[in-house]
Amino acid sequence: MIVVVKIGTSSVTLPEGGIDTGSIAKLAADLEAVRKGGHRAVLVTSGAVSAGVASLSPGGARPSDPVTLQALSAIGQHRLMRVYADAFAALGLLVGQVLLAPLDFGHRQRYLYARETLLRLLELGVVPIVNENDAIADDEIRFGDNDRLAALVAHLIGADVLVLLTDTAGLFSADPRTDEEATLIESVIEIDHELEAAAGGPGTDGARGGMASKLAAAKMAAWSGVRTVIAAADRPSVLTDAVAGTVGVGTVFLPRERSLPARKLWIAFALKPAGVLIVDAGARQALVERGTSLLAAGVSGVEGGFVEDDAVEIRGPDGIVFAKGIVRVAAARSGEWLGRRTYELPTDLADEVVHRDDLVLLTDA
Repeated sequence: MIVVVKIGTSSVTLPEGGIDTGSIAKLAADLEAVRKGGHRAVLVTSGAVSAGVASLSPGGARPSDPVTLQALSAIGQHRLMRVYADAFAALGLLVGQVLLAPLDFGHRQRYLYARETLLRLLELGVVPIVNENDAIADDEIRFGDNDRLAALVAHLIGADVLVLLTDTAGLFSADPRTDEEATLIESVIEIDHELEAAAGGPGTDGARGGMASKLAAAKMAAWSGVRTVIAAADRPSVLTDAVAGTVGVGTVFLPRERSLPARKLWIAFALKPAGVLIVDAGARQALVERGTSLLAAGVSGVEGGFVEDDAVEIRGPDGIVFAKGIVRVAAARSGEWLGRRTYELPTDLADEVVHRDDLVLLTDA
């Protein structure tokens, strides 16, 4: 099997700042155990910014402005990789650094290059270590957190299992930090709105993710046909147990029977929506039941200042978002196309507001 492992900032850095070499040594040993079991593994890591903060200003507060954070990532990334390289070298293994950006998944040629590189590293017996290219990432075009990046990497290389390592034992019925009666949810068949509402925000300072982002990543992976496990990084034998499907290792998310192709996965989960299209009941039925493109006649309203090729959410008359897609017309010209039939459109506007090839249903109903 191919296993993608993601570890969060809180699990690779010390409370006072700096890289936790002991945690990374444990992770390396766990990954080596997985490899000895005949599997191949890719590691997605966070922690570059925190490593940069500790290097530049030990004990100092984490800045908030994007440019400084990018600079700190540039400082911390190679330091983090050096710790990883040393930990794996002690086990006789080589590592390879792969920095990815959202455009690597949005453009087919770059997508193929990224996949070929990762798969070749695995063929060479090297452990690929992936991180977002934070040093040059644009806030408007970024993954947002490495949980989503890990889910995309799992899809990219056709992984069988995605393991999200964190500082909690998995997903709980309530926040265990505030509710003593919270219990671990060991298995999830479908991620619904109630489950998403139960997940909170970032759990520790310096982390961009949290259980909400892990739930989003698990949903992405499920739609890719990948089994996902959320588990505690400090649990003994956590990776071998997660790969083996040991009961109680954490929270296991089962894959959907029908998976999305790479482009539609990207549209559904990785692109930030720039607005909303509100459609009538007839258009919703046509999209859901017949898989058609969205035409202007079925759009009853727009929200946001989106332009051509932006991602938009599609909301039904009940107010529920049921689809997402890449729009082919601009909101600024909605007076020229909103609610109009195709023959009434200006000749320079696309016939489809969202083409079916660029549209993803977010529900099975």
